Formats: sequence, structure tokens, C-alpha cells
Amino acid sequence: MKEHNLLLHVCCATCSLHPYFLLRKEYSIKFYFYNPNIHPEKEYIKRLEGVKFVAEKYKIPLIIGKYQEDKWFDLTKSLKDEPEGGKRCNICFKMRLEETSKMAKKENFKFFTTTLSVSPHKNANIINKIGKSIAAKNNLNFYEANFKKKDGFKKTIQKSKELNLYRQNYCGCIYSIR
Repeated sequence: MKEHNLLLHVCCATCSLHPYFLLRKEYSIKFYFYNPNIHPEKEYIKRLEGVKFVAEKYKIPLIIGKYQEDKWFDLTKSLKDEPEGGKRCNICFKMRLEETSKMAKKENFKFFTTTLSVSPHKNANIINKIGKSIAAKNNLNFYEANFKKKDGFKKTIQKSKELNLYRQNYCGCIYSIR
């Protein structure tokens, strides 16, 4: 048995693959799907089904968070005209990582992280800064990563194709669909 357990926030099945295979060498992993930013709801369900498939295939425990789309819209509505990668994304990262840290505490995890940095469209430095800040406030450890490095994004896409997983063409936020 591995010495440490880690709660891995997953945004979708595709993005979960490379981080999972990398982290499982050192940690016992549990997935946490908390993504109230994903719209419309049928897209949310599609992505959740993909995560359930990966979790079942690799026997990864999975926690499904509440779909709090009203909370997400309240936090981001004033930023709807922000460009992708702007202030709205930072608010979204913070919301999801705060919920992940709460779940990590509840489930007695010492470590948590997110698959978000595997995307070439996401700024790993910002994600890590937010994660470290939240971890410090909650007496937890945030695993800092830039999962897209060393062909991480390429590896996760390749593996998702092998598994014939659904792959979305936007981050999930209704404002980014444009």
C-alpha cells in the first residue's frame, strides 16, 4: 500500500488519464468530479459518464460533487465577457479547488491536486498558486503540477483515443463555447 493518498479533482475523462497514470506510482488516488462550470447540463452528464467509465475501468474510487451551477453563475456572471484564460477562469479554478480541499479534509486526505493543468489552454502557474493558497489555509498539501509538460497533453489524448473516450472542444463554461 502506498504511503500517501491523494484526492484528484478531474474535469473530464480525457484529462484524467495522464495525471492518474503519473500519480498512481506514488499515491493512492481517488477521483473527485466537481465541475459546476460545465454547461449545458447534457455536456456535464456526458463528461461525468466518461469519468465514471475511466474510474470503473481502472478501479479508481470516485466521489461525485454536487452540480452547483447557480453558485458558479453567481460567481462568474459579472465576468462573462472576459476572454478565455482571464479573471473568470481564476474564479472558476478557485471555486473548484476550494471544494476539492473541503472534500479532501472530509475524506481525510493529506494531498489534493487537479487535472486542469494538463490542458494547453490552462495556466499551470495560476492553478498551482491558487491550489497552494487553499491548501495552506486548510492544513493540506497541494501537489503542484504542470501535467502538460513532457508530452503530458499528447499522452492523455493518445490514451483517450485508445479508449474511444468522448473529447469535448471547449472547457465546459458556457462563455467559452463562443
